[in-house]
Amino acid sequence: MHKYLQLQNELETLIESLSYRDGDRLPSIRELASRYQCSKSTVIRTLDELEKRHLIYSVDRSGYYVVKKQRKIQPADTSVIDFSTSAPDPDLFPYVDFQHCINKAIETYKNDLFIYGTTQGLPSLIAVIAKLLGNHQVFTDPGNIFITSGVQQALSLLCSLPFPNGKETILIEQPSYHLFIESLQVRKHPVVGIKRTAQGIDLEELESIFRTGEIKFFYSMPRYHSPLGTTYSRKDKQRIVELAQQYDVYLVEDDYMADLEHDSKADPLFTYDRFSRTIYLKSYSKIIFPGLRLGVAVIPDALKDSFNQHKRLMDIDSSMLSQAALEIYLKSGMFERHKQKIRSSYQRRSNLLMASLNHFANQEHLFTFQPFAYPGIHTHIVLNDSTPVHAVINQLKKRSILVDATDKNYLVSFPQENILKLNVSYAKETVIEQGIEVLMDVLRRMHR
Repeated sequence: MHKYLQLQNELETLIESLSYRDGDRLPSIRELASRYQCSKSTVIRTLDELEKRHLIYSVDRSGYYVVKKQRKIQPADTSVIDFSTSAPDPDLFPYVDFQHCINKAIETYKNDLFIYGTTQGLPSLIAVIAKLLGNHQVFTDPGNIFITSGVQQALSLLCSLPFPNGKETILIEQPSYHLFIESLQVRKHPVVGIKRTAQGIDLEELESIFRTGEIKFFYSMPRYHSPLGTTYSRKDKQRIVELAQQYDVYLVEDDYMADLEHDSKADPLFTYDRFSRTIYLKSYSKIIFPGLRLGVAVIPDALKDSFNQHKRLMDIDSSMLSQAALEIYLKSGMFERHKQKIRSSYQRRSNLLMASLNHFANQEHLFTFQPFAYPGIHTHIVLNDSTPVHAVINQLKKRSILVDATDKNYLVSFPQENILKLNVSYAKETVIEQGIEVLMDVLRRMHR
């Protein structure tokens, strides 16, 4: 056995046997070389391997430290097939990687974590994000990027601050993001809706609302819409941007699932906007884990100062520790590896769901369904009017299948469709087809 492998095994055994506690500093490279009678290059190679495996982490001019051990996660209830939860699958959470990043962030930024940061966000993180946004065809100056406590905070701020167009009414797709809808109604912001289906929205109706509705901004999820799962065509995106410029309306683009995109030619609204009317929002919650609570907002020059002021008054800054850990996670290449892993997993689940639904849709007439070329984690079926969606949900629950309606995804005053939404981010690949078969059995029985 090579000397560096022997040393690696011995150090790993010491770490796992608790000879070293969480956060303990390892002996120096010189000390290890002397103790194990090997060269410094052998020690360095060994430490590099252990760091790649996230058993230790390095701190410049300080040394190597033991990474906090991973705690065992309680297994999920495998007797339930869950098509209702939109959170990421806990089995795909990058626990160990992110623990490594948090530990390293504490050491690297220990002098910065005990003071207030900037309202805009950690400058070094913003620089990293500015480069990554370019991968999504969002090219912007770092001075226009704000780190927020999730997309919800950004939306709350945008509703509160005055816009250059002097308008107040917010236009939102129906159905749409349920927490934003609840926020708008609780805070009594003037809001109107526009119907969105698997085919998109009626652009003539959109133009009419833009022309007569005194619209401050139009909130949209152009790709991987929640809860429908649909994506606008390139032509529709271009037309929406043109109408926004023509009628002095701003666009708030929620691109929360951008990292799952498979089509390299699919660009956001932001790409087509030559008039700086698009506010681009992005989240890391759906692809890393919800508790991270960090979002990105790209704010046009005309709104930048006002947004900065309102954000400072709301929370001074977003969590510095989370920002520092995210920066290390993004720069290290861990995020790219995790993104590929979770994208592949979700694609397999989505393809299973699409194939199952398509199979039954072609044979029976219990629902209508629109297959997607590039599925995300959401989709939906429209039930026959004779089949009440809540009755279906109750029957499925008795058979340990969890699904959800879209009641909360509509404004109270807006007519609702008889939609059953389905999500695969939490459902295991091995049970997706089984779950859809049970769904079909329930629909047949209720139809009869």
